[in-house]
Amino acid sequence: MEIDSKIMEVKKMSTENGVIYRISGPVVTATGIAPRMYEVVRVGNEGLMGEVIELHGEQSVIQVYEETSGIEPGEPVIRTGQTLSVQLGPGLLTQIYDGIQRPLPKLEETMGVFITRGVDADGLDLTKEWEFVPTVKVGDELSAGHVIGTVQETETIEHRVMVPPGKEGVVKTIESGSFNITQTVCKLEDGSEIAMMQEWPVRHPRPFVQKYAPDVPLMTGQRILDFLFPLAKGGTAGIPGPFGSGKTVTQQQLAKWSDAQIVVYIGCGERGNEMTEVLDEFPHLIDPNTNKPLMNRTVMIANTSNMPVAAREASVYTGVTIAEYFRDMGYNVALMADSTSRWAEAMREISSRLEEMPGEEGYPAYLSSRLAEFYERAGRVETLSGEDGSVSVIGAVSPPGGDISEPVSQGTLRIVKVFWGLDAGLARQRHFPAINWLSSYSLYPQALDQWYRDNIASDFPEVRTEISTLLQIESELQEIVQLVGSDALPIDQQLTLEVARMIREFFLQQNAFHDVDTYSDLKLQYDMAKAILNFQEEGKKAIAGGAQLEDVVNVPARTDLMRGRFEEGYDGRIEGLVAEMSKQIAASMEEN
Repeated sequence: MEIDSKIMEVKKMSTENGVIYRISGPVVTATGIAPRMYEVVRVGNEGLMGEVIELHGEQSVIQVYEETSGIEPGEPVIRTGQTLSVQLGPGLLTQIYDGIQRPLPKLEETMGVFITRGVDADGLDLTKEWEFVPTVKVGDELSAGHVIGTVQETETIEHRVMVPPGKEGVVKTIESGSFNITQTVCKLEDGSEIAMMQEWPVRHPRPFVQKYAPDVPLMTGQRILDFLFPLAKGGTAGIPGPFGSGKTVTQQQLAKWSDAQIVVYIGCGERGNEMTEVLDEFPHLIDPNTNKPLMNRTVMIANTSNMPVAAREASVYTGVTIAEYFRDMGYNVALMADSTSRWAEAMREISSRLEEMPGEEGYPAYLSSRLAEFYERAGRVETLSGEDGSVSVIGAVSPPGGDISEPVSQGTLRIVKVFWGLDAGLARQRHFPAINWLSSYSLYPQALDQWYRDNIASDFPEVRTEISTLLQIESELQEIVQLVGSDALPIDQQLTLEVARMIREFFLQQNAFHDVDTYSDLKLQYDMAKAILNFQEEGKKAIAGGAQLEDVVNVPARTDLMRGRFEEGYDGRIEGLVAEMSKQIAASMEEN
């Protein structure tokens, strides 16, 4: 009876019509309805999808997720009784969605390259059947988040079907075989039915038991990131950088090489040609761990700059909700948001239409709290089923003119614990990744140091500190060099400059398009750093023994060591190359 009364209530609401009172771009004011906050409504004769964002007495303010040109005051506004939610279940992976989870390839099949207004489409294929394998039996006690069965969603990822939050009980029946995602696969003794699909409101974080300390690193295979500025699993990072400095390539490298099992990529308000490039390239990227397409473990949300701004505002919530769903299965998820600046611009436009008091540079006063809400949904957690899962959030920021003093960059930096600052000057010098080692930072090393000591080397933190110190010293010496030239420096400081150059060219530079150099294992990174410090130590000894700096720097084994990183099997040969380099440096002392 209770279910029937709820159905009747929704039907009653769906016939409760209001009318459009005022239109201001994507913001529509309606009268004659009494909705709840964040309720989804249908606007105008075409039934455009919108969401209630403000209530003022008789008036409801709605942000519309589609182009509003052509609609007029007096047209109907219809309540749905639903909040903006996403469909979660088998079929998410490999999909490309817009900001409100409409599958773009499916829309293109029916209407071509431009989306018709008022079109609704399910985020998942409701008719496709999946082979469901139960993992519980009749009589088992289930709680929210408990895995009741599995589906092989792609060649590489097993989809774990869970009890939705809010449901619990004893299994009355459990099925196995082929089902679509709306069919019941499990019944509980209290009459509750569980299907493979669940829906979740995007603005509400999914529940978990507890958050863990960020003490396990997210491996990316990028030396400057893993070694100097590491990100923890469940951590947050910001990548601010001007146009052309390599934000998108860096995020693609992270998607391809990080040890996250699931990738959620949100193209939020980027230029159409840049988003097209990503959509063209991602399906062709091969997952190095499985040699299968990377899309097998990827969900993409594409919302280009010419799409309605309200949908752009919703796209980050859609993406992070999907990421949390896979986290709840016990997976480590990497979420890339490119770029949060465009998201903030959408908020600014909507805020101005609402005639709200503008904050700095016209952004709404709640910009920082919205950024914090988004990044706070990251974390490594104990899921409701007792598994460990994580969502690591990496947000690109596109400050106008590369000026990171603007509000979005500053708001992001107050929240995230890793700052990978891209530098246009380094990009112009063809130094990639163009991450500035002097302005970037990570607040995770202290929490991660014990993991490094246990899993890589007992002196790993000390080696990292020494490498960072050498780069700082080089920066100070360069100021003197620009005034008087390097020849005027004492020989020990000239050696320091050579060591720092070796760090930059041999260690920090990494070719994303080279088959071997594109990825470096953390143990190899440690060995490379130790090789640089070994060169410094042996060089000091040789110079103290009368060797010429030029002879020390130009030993053939040092060149072999630096070039060897582009060759297969380098990790097995590096020890021998370092030993040969030490021998040749010692010989240069004897020659003098």
